Amino acid sequence: QVQLVESGGGLVQSGGSLRLSCVTSGFRLDWYAIGWFRQAPGKEREGVICISSTDEVTYNLNSAKERFSVSRDNARNTVYLQMNKLKPEDTAVYYCASHVGSSCLSNNDYWGRGTQVTVSS
Repeated sequence: QVQLVESGGGLVQSGGSLRLSCVTSGFRLDWYAIGWFRQAPGKEREGVICISSTDEVTYNLNSAKERFSVSRDNARNTVYLQMNKLKPEDTAVYYCASHVGSSCLSNNDYWGRGTQVTVSS
C-alpha cells in the first residue's frame, strides 16, 4: 500500500524557515521522482518543486528558486522541503506526490494529505 505522509507545517513569522518532510512507504523511493505542491485558500493547486530519482531538481514556482530547496534520504524513505525567507503569500497546504517514473516530467500518481503552512506578517 503506497502512502505519503507530510509533516513539519505550522505557524511561522514572515522571514522564518520551515522544513517539511514527506515520509513514503509501499514503494521504492529511490526509483521515483517526488514533487511538492501547494494550495492556498481559494486558489488552484500549484507545483512548487520536484526532485528526480537522480537528485535533479526542477523548480515549478519562480518565487521558490531563491528560497526553497528539496532533498531526499532514500534510506529513510523521506523527501524534505526546506523553505527559507517565508512570506505571507507562501501560506497554503503543502502536499507531496510521487511520480510514475524517475523524472519530474512524468505524471503524478499518489498524494499525501498535506500539511498546513501559515506565515504571519
